[in-house]
Amino acid sequence: MSDNSLPASASLRRKSPGVARWLPLAKSIGWASLSIGLFVAFWEFAWWRGWANPLLLPPPHIFLANLTEQFRFFDPNGERIGALSTGGSFLSVLGVIGWSSLRVFLGLLIGFVASVIVGVAIRYFGIFGKLTLPLITMLAPISPVAWLPVAIFVFGIGNPPAIFLVFISIFFVMVLATLAQIDAVPRHYIQLARVMGASKRQIFLRVILPAILPGLFVTLRMNLFGAWMVVLIAEAVGVGSGLGQVTMMARNTFNASLVFFTMTLIGLTGFLFDQALRLIQRKVLWWIQPSNIGAL
Repeated sequence: MSDNSLPASASLRRKSPGVARWLPLAKSIGWASLSIGLFVAFWEFAWWRGWANPLLLPPPHIFLANLTEQFRFFDPNGERIGALSTGGSFLSVLGVIGWSSLRVFLGLLIGFVASVIVGVAIRYFGIFGKLTLPLITMLAPISPVAWLPVAIFVFGIGNPPAIFLVFISIFFVMVLATLAQIDAVPRHYIQLARVMGASKRQIFLRVILPAILPGLFVTLRMNLFGAWMVVLIAEAVGVGSGLGQVTMMARNTFNASLVFFTMTLIGLTGFLFDQALRLIQRKVLWWIQPSNIGAL
């Protein structure tokens, strides 16, 4: 078959291997841009038609018109983050985003590792499981927000209580998900490994762990946005500077433009977090086809 009879995309992939690698990313960016563009266009149209009050629901061209004015609320040299000052810059905004992102990242990392270890220990050590599983099942339904006073009592003000709340928001769910994933591993996989002489440790590392990781990554991604909501609530009540504190200050001063500007930053940061988690997922789950990972 000649190159002329191939579809254009197939011909490009055949001539340039790099295109095959970057084409899915380009398509993803294109669809994301179209989705966001349609939403912004409808919002601007609603403002143009007079359906949206610009004082309460300012469209993007209004709350993004004067970024310097918005940056003033992110100045770290002020009395506190979120306090209006004469300074502020794009670097100040990145600093505030960085603090919130760091709290989410550390909470997710600690929660993910700890939950997998505890879940495996419950299934591998009977006495430990009998002592801890009832307690975990009882604590799992408690909202992470209800743990906020406990976090402040124990850790005080600063980064630790916010990280702790993110940890709590995923730990119990991830432990139960780990147990469910372990129970779902086909028994014949384990039996075959035993027949081939694999030890208990080898069965876990070579059979159970590769079988449960895909499902655990899906659960982690599903709880990512919940973790962001929790850290924003923690910052809003004053446990530390961050996007949540700026949002609360904007609400208290009825600054609609700052509210939507901060919401835009939160949305973009959460989107980048999800894309980064997808990339980590592809790297860690190297034995799964990329098309299958993309469907997770």
